Amino acid sequence: MLPKPAHLGPKYGAQFSDQSVADAYPMRPPYPTQIIETLAELAVDEPRNVLELGCGTGDITRFLAPHVHHIDALDPSAAMLHKARSLSNGLASNIHWIFQTAEDFDYARTYSLILAAESLHWMAWDVIFPRIRQALSPNGRLAIVLSRELSPVPWMPTLSPLLGEYSTNREFQSYDLIEELTLRDLFQPDARIQTPPQAWSQPVADYIESFHSRNGFSRERMGDRARAFDEQVAAMVAPYVEDGRLHFQLSGELVWGRPRAL
Repeated sequence: MLPKPAHLGPKYGAQFSDQSVADAYPMRPPYPTQIIETLAELAVDEPRNVLELGCGTGDITRFLAPHVHHIDALDPSAAMLHKARSLSNGLASNIHWIFQTAEDFDYARTYSLILAAESLHWMAWDVIFPRIRQALSPNGRLAIVLSRELSPVPWMPTLSPLLGEYSTNREFQSYDLIEELTLRDLFQPDARIQTPPQAWSQPVADYIESFHSRNGFSRERMGDRARAFDEQVAAMVAPYVEDGRLHFQLSGELVWGRPRAL
């Protein structure tokens, strides 16, 4: 199998165990309601058991839980799981938070839906895809939430080079996850949706902090450069602030299908 792109290697994925990344994660935009509703509709086989790989702070799991029987939500970051439990619906009785990697998980249960939201790119695909295939029910699907995107913003032409300058991931390259998976004969997509844009706003301080939940922007790893980065972003967005908030159009992208037999 072709090796994964270097910028998706474990040394970069490990930063999501940093406390500052977990603390900043709730500043990310929410997933659109249509993403949650579609995921619920995909879990058709009874019992409607769901597995989320790399759940982070549970931004999918906590909102999907009321629609299914049971969710196993696993993540290799204790800081992320601690934060997840503290957030809305984090103590739901049908959520089982699991501190473990997707590679080490036993996949002993059968699931009508296995999902990964902005996390699958960090995992060892050659290890997990055969296990996902075996753990899915007859009509089960693997759902990949690719993004929760904010519409192009007028400061993006200035922001993009700034992100490249300050990121600690010096190997980053643009990529398409679904193309990478299909190139390796790991995944057969059934369908893909992009949700319609919806209005959403955020306090300026939260917008700036959200960057520190991203690959390459952990405060622990940026050191003093984090403060300089924050100051430059604040100055960049200042002309667009209304009543202390920035206004966006929010959308999400979701693909689902079946793992291929290796």
